[in-house]
Amino acid sequence: MNTRRLTKKEMRIFAVGQLGWSILSGIITAWLVTFYLPTQKAVDEEGAPFFLPTGLVILGVLTVLGLISFICRIFDAVTDPWIASMSDRSKNPNGRRFPFMKRAAIPFALMTVLVFMAPQEGQKSPLNIAWVLVALILFYLFMTMYCTPYNALISEFGKTQEDRMYISTAISLTFFFGTLIAYLPFVAAGMLRGAVGYAWSYRICFIVLAAVALVCMLVPVFKLKETDFVEANPSDSDAFKSLLKTFRNVNFRRFVLSDIAYWIGLTLFQTGLPFFVKVSMDLGESMVMVFMGGMTVLSACFYPFVSRLVVKHGKKRLVIDAFIGLAFAYLITAMIGLIPSFTGMIPGILIMIVAAFPMALLGIIPQAIVADVAEEDAIVTGEKREGMFFAARTFAMKFGQSLAMLVFTSLAVIGATQHTETNDLTASALGLRIVAFVAMAFCILGAVLLFAYDENKVMKTIRDNLEE
Repeated sequence: MNTRRLTKKEMRIFAVGQLGWSILSGIITAWLVTFYLPTQKAVDEEGAPFFLPTGLVILGVLTVLGLISFICRIFDAVTDPWIASMSDRSKNPNGRRFPFMKRAAIPFALMTVLVFMAPQEGQKSPLNIAWVLVALILFYLFMTMYCTPYNALISEFGKTQEDRMYISTAISLTFFFGTLIAYLPFVAAGMLRGAVGYAWSYRICFIVLAAVALVCMLVPVFKLKETDFVEANPSDSDAFKSLLKTFRNVNFRRFVLSDIAYWIGLTLFQTGLPFFVKVSMDLGESMVMVFMGGMTVLSACFYPFVSRLVVKHGKKRLVIDAFIGLAFAYLITAMIGLIPSFTGMIPGILIMIVAAFPMALLGIIPQAIVADVAEEDAIVTGEKREGMFFAARTFAMKFGQSLAMLVFTSLAVIGATQHTETNDLTASALGLRIVAFVAMAFCILGAVLLFAYDENKVMKTIRDNLEE
């Protein structure tokens, strides 16, 4: 079968799918803790209800929400290689990836909304705990069913280095804007609160965003035909064997260790952003959207330069530089309030400016690195397992996020006063400062670990193959 390269327009159509799933992922990242662990100000002034116990009730060091998040991510880690293997081995005449994405889109959007539909408002009941646990497990299952095949197509659609960088840039832009869209309830919910109450003011926003995300996720599977661009060569390895083969690649292992550290640091920051704004900076929640929007737009301004910088400096060096830049932004976050005048808008603007360029680099380049490693491995082994490589990278993301959620819900309440009657806790300025320092430490660790990645060897294998 003769296949062709995607046009730039078709690459942009493909990137719309990432806009959809990043909205849904962003809702969980931005809102799971914010909704179920409200600030004291939200409780006192806006009537925010408690659905789950918020104290350190698990062995005295963990919250119920942190444990739920961790359990769900462990389940998610198990399903990643399973879905990736099924996709890699698929012999569907319509392609190995799009059929999975098409089936997953609707339940993925639905479960995003249901995560926030705990039935007993104001009651920290076992039913609410069970509801959130089951809904979140299903959310991650359908997220994997969509995202793992989608990410595998980055390597398969990107037939050249130029194509891979263009696709990585396009999906990075849609990822950032999707994440930004997920923050819209910080502005919109306040307009609805008087009419529908605290919980439903957010739920209505989530329903609208999930519907938008669903349409976006379906755009590539209906507008593109996978088999026009990819000649499928199904893998004959089962999930376990394929995963072992993937992690036998030493450069991939080195990259993944660095990537886990990155996702821990990034998730701590993204989860904490609403709390940094409302507690540390003492600003209104609408400013969360202002800072996130400003950082996203400013980051997008750097995108046209990333490809040229990669040609000049290579991917590895730029990612290490980005880790250091992001660590500096987290250091600024940690310093909020330590200096009397360093609060309010000033640190928020400074963080926004400092973090923008590192976020542009880290949004584009890591996906391209995985595509490089997957191509090099296919050249060396003769077996195309792009799905498993991107599933393993997704596992790194989810494992890092799960640890971050577990850590955040425990660290953020350090220094808070625990109500003996209710066992309730809310985030404190001290706890959030500790969160920022921990995020900074993980970014520095990610930079150190990436030094072991042998970019020259990977790229030499790819170049030699093209010359044959």
